[in-house]
Amino acid sequence: MTLRATFLGTSGAVPTTERNPSAVFVNREGESLLFDCGEGTQRQMMRYGTGFGVSAVFLTHIHGDHVFGLPGLLQTWGFQDRTDPLAVYTPRGTRSDVTTLITACGGDLPYPVHVTEVAAGETAYEGADYDVVTFATDHRTRSVGYALIEDQRKGRFRRERAEELGVPPGPAFGRLHEGETVELDDGTVVEPDQVVGPARRGRRVVYTGDTGPTDSVVDAAAQADLLVHDATFAESEVDRARETGHATAREAGEIAQQAGVRRLALTHVSPRYAGDASVLAAEAREAFDGDVVLARDGLEVEVPLPD
Repeated sequence: MTLRATFLGTSGAVPTTERNPSAVFVNREGESLLFDCGEGTQRQMMRYGTGFGVSAVFLTHIHGDHVFGLPGLLQTWGFQDRTDPLAVYTPRGTRSDVTTLITACGGDLPYPVHVTEVAAGETAYEGADYDVVTFATDHRTRSVGYALIEDQRKGRFRRERAEELGVPPGPAFGRLHEGETVELDDGTVVEPDQVVGPARRGRRVVYTGDTGPTDSVVDAAAQADLLVHDATFAESEVDRARETGHATAREAGEIAQQAGVRRLALTHVSPRYAGDASVLAAEAREAFDGDVVLARDGLEVEVPLPD
């Protein structure tokens, strides 16, 4: 089951020659979601081959480096004769600003756009076998983060145990795996829990957007398979991080360690590290003993099933 994150923009505040402003494209089993939409996002989608078939856009906040790409992308979809509706989610209190942004250039789009406000702790979007839920972040404006959380999966079917109980191979196996009780020809009743192991958790991908370190991210990212966290600054700039509502890479590592995540991806890299951002990865690894990735534009991260 495919679950892939493609980083379309990994720069903080302004673009550089190597990094576009914030945008992360997520493909889950052919359904595509876009988290933030900095300027130039549509070109990055073409450059890195993600395709344009986005079902929903999730905005963490409406600072320019996270939303300036939205008007152009929406108009491009119009030129492509899109007819499918688009859902746009934005923090509570910002709907009118987003609506103004996407209509600023005039003209009616040939497809419906539904802008919905969300607050922390809500289910923003219900997909097939997964939800996208919101959580509180700590930035200088109205902001939320998003967690894509898959439903639990069925337990493993224990074929050998089923055969020991006399269940014949075939449709009965499937019925038991679906949770149905099966009665054998001799009248024996076999319950699903006799031949099916415990339910297995789905995957969890967490995207913070811009944020300082906060316990709400630790809670949202608990046991996440991938945490994409603000890592704007190195520890030497921690005072600047506090002033601007961002995190240092070390703080991102500490969050990942507390949450017990499998992989941490650092993003929103300040342009001051345009020449060499390796210090960010190094500092995060000092705090987190899991896998650390310094995101770059075009990076694809596959998220495997937990087991």
